[in-house]
Amino acid sequence: MALSTGIFSTFLCVKTVPLRSSPFLRVSPPHPANLRMVRAVTSATAASSEPSATKTREPRGIMKPRPVSPEMQDVVGEPVIPRTQALKRIWAYIKEHDLQDPQDKKVIICDEKLKKIFAGKDRVGFLEIAKLIGPHFL
Repeated sequence: MALSTGIFSTFLCVKTVPLRSSPFLRVSPPHPANLRMVRAVTSATAASSEPSATKTREPRGIMKPRPVSPEMQDVVGEPVIPRTQALKRIWAYIKEHDLQDPQDKKVIICDEKLKKIFAGKDRVGFLEIAKLIGPHFL
């Protein structure tokens, strides 16, 4: 069993109890005296104490700002934006203009700006949004 308290990880180790020769004899559970605590410094903690880890890391992947198409720029409002922020702003635009289907909130009814982003579709499921905005990141 492992417990983590941030800097240290604590592991409880149980010494094994020798098995008795007869299978009919009941093996008693380990006595609490057999427990010992071991503390180990985790690698994440060791890395954070180094001076080189104090500077901030460049954003990568979906967190890295990328240029967007003019159609996407009309909705999100910026020419360069990370994918995560673009999704947040698209959802804010959808909620601000009340574009969710009242019967099924998982479906978005596209207006003219969203049709340009979502390949001309009139209705888009919320799981499709991340896939459809991909071509708009240059």
